[in-house]
Amino acid sequence: MMKIKHKPKGSLVAALDIGSSKIACFIGRVIDDEGTFEVLGVGHHGSAGVKSGTITDLDKAENAIRHTVHAAENMAAKVMKGYPLREVVVNLPGVHAMSHGHTADVQVAGHEITDNDVRRALAKAQEQVVSDEYELVHTIPVGYRIDGHDGIREPRGMHGQNMSVDIHMVTGDMGALQNMASCIERSHLDISALCVSAYASGLASLVEDEMDLGCTVIDMGGGVTSFAVFHGGNIIYSDAIPIGGEHVTSDIAKGLTTAVHDAERLKILYGNAMASHADENELIDVPRLGEDASSEPNHIPRSLLVGIIQPRVEEIFELVRARLKDSGLGAALGRRVVLTGGASQLSGLKDLGQHVLDKQIRLGRPIRLSGLPDAVGGPAFATAAGLLTYVSEHAHEMPADIMAQVEPGSLWERTKMWLHENW
Repeated sequence: MMKIKHKPKGSLVAALDIGSSKIACFIGRVIDDEGTFEVLGVGHHGSAGVKSGTITDLDKAENAIRHTVHAAENMAAKVMKGYPLREVVVNLPGVHAMSHGHTADVQVAGHEITDNDVRRALAKAQEQVVSDEYELVHTIPVGYRIDGHDGIREPRGMHGQNMSVDIHMVTGDMGALQNMASCIERSHLDISALCVSAYASGLASLVEDEMDLGCTVIDMGGGVTSFAVFHGGNIIYSDAIPIGGEHVTSDIAKGLTTAVHDAERLKILYGNAMASHADENELIDVPRLGEDASSEPNHIPRSLLVGIIQPRVEEIFELVRARLKDSGLGAALGRRVVLTGGASQLSGLKDLGQHVLDKQIRLGRPIRLSGLPDAVGGPAFATAAGLLTYVSEHAHEMPADIMAQVEPGSLWERTKMWLHENW
């Protein structure tokens, strides 16, 4: 495989996951030549000014980002020695991203295929999708053909006349990105890289065989459920729906006429995505909206609560299933699903998911970071953890990096190359 250029040992990298229910910041340091991170600082704060992955109030969002970053900086203060953070790698919510499949051909005229030939193909594909309406976020080669021969995973060093590269490209909506960039810049930070949320979650929580054999990661957040398909070691598709755990909470609040914070507590303590016979006999106390704690208890059967949760969660899984079916990926989807994200911790979710999606499901959490405190080692922090892995091991997929490293050669060579490829 392509030699991955890891961040140098001792490098500090910060990841910022801007979600609808919380904002999280991880500061990591590279501890070896393999690009392994140890987490030095962690900050998280309730989200504000963000709804279903979209920034709705710049001031509130900026304030929440500042609090989060300061908490992580304070925890990592000994190592950072007073230097404030300058750059962060940031998640791109899946609702503002779009997957595109492209194929690019380059002539190699019989010589040995080099890294630069691959970059030429990627740069050529990037030029086809340049637009004022969206920003190119990922350019990922997923398969190669040399002189019509399929199934080549690593072309470098091979010989041939013509190389085709199948490329998965992800674009982000320009307006949404500009709003996010404004918030981050107002917090005196620069965005060093962007990564689609579900891609980061997959990098954090999937084992290598899952990425290789075909697996879908579903990241259930507060306001967005995003998902990504991995196959052959790469992400080959990503998408999202603007529904998540907060919508379940809102349904409970409306259905049981209780405050949103009480609805969230009921969901965590007594909620389940699957009904059981015992639910009818178990009574739970639901505080009435607007009444104080000393008022009469309001007991309802637990089955009422489950009856509100189950249809909403079913809807989420059915929408994901429909999007995956429409993707046309077929067998590449694989038989396995990994569920992660804060809202994936609801009891019974795995069983309901297996029933609706007809796939094997396991619950995922970050598995690739050392020194992660227990409080932030759960599924709610998969995206933040994966952002560090992305910036360490996948910098070669960043569009600007590809364009910067294409060696044009002499003017005559470039002219020959252009004539070869266009005539």
